Amino acid sequence: MDPVLKALWYVESHFAGEVCLDDIAGVAGVSRFHMSRAFAAATGRSITRYLRGRRLSVAARALAGGAPDILAVALDAGYGSHEAFTRAFREQFGLTPEALRAQRHLDNLELVEPIIMDDTPTAKLEEPRFVDGKPMLIAGLGERYAFDSPNNAIPALWQRFNAYQGSIPGAVPNAWYGICCNFDDSSFEYVSGVEVTDFSEMPKEFSCVRLAAQKYAVFAHRDHVSKIRNTVHAIWRNWLPNSQFEAADAPNFEHYGPEFDGRTGNGGLEIWIPLKA
Repeated sequence: MDPVLKALWYVESHFAGEVCLDDIAGVAGVSRFHMSRAFAAATGRSITRYLRGRRLSVAARALAGGAPDILAVALDAGYGSHEAFTRAFREQFGLTPEALRAQRHLDNLELVEPIIMDDTPTAKLEEPRFVDGKPMLIAGLGERYAFDSPNNAIPALWQRFNAYQGSIPGAVPNAWYGICCNFDDSSFEYVSGVEVTDFSEMPKEFSCVRLAAQKYAVFAHRDHVSKIRNTVHAIWRNWLPNSQFEAADAPNFEHYGPEFDGRTGNGGLEIWIPLKA
């Protein structure tokens, strides 16, 4: 049973009580970092946002059914006050608990329903190779993304970065990278960049990432780049939990070599996952 299935079971079994990411990771038998990455790769959303959405969706059903005591509903949903519950409810659904109770229906709400998943891998992985990665300097355009950001958000960042091709000082040939770093429980920073020899003359709008020497498992992704999430999903849900390795809390990245065709998205790429020593 993979960690995402364990996490989903735990959330659905316990969301009415006190639940935190550390609890979920502990039940799944992986680190907090691994749990966040695996859940996001498999579902496209963060655990904390899913947990909040499930709690508020159950509360919404109760309110639409005419629950007489909104504070009691708030407490059942894990909120300590009417004010905190109202703030979270309005942010989730765009209306107040009182307004929903008055309208007595859910037609205009997008509820968060339980995620149903099986344990079938979404991609067949080739065995990785293991690399002792050298220190690198990566410079490029960076943006912060929620785990449930639209699928076209990162390609749009690459499109902006492509305008800098041929003009980046100290750029290393054929060394294009998509860096995932600075993770928290619900988001991460993605940098579309190139390896450079130093940071001294980079455009002011660039993000600069120093990669330390690190051991990596390197996976080939030979399908179209649009299917990269399937490969990432299989790595975090299936390969890592069943391997002897543990992911390090360090940047992971995509490497785009000369065989990758940025115009068509074909040619393949590599996914580098940092491992604890």
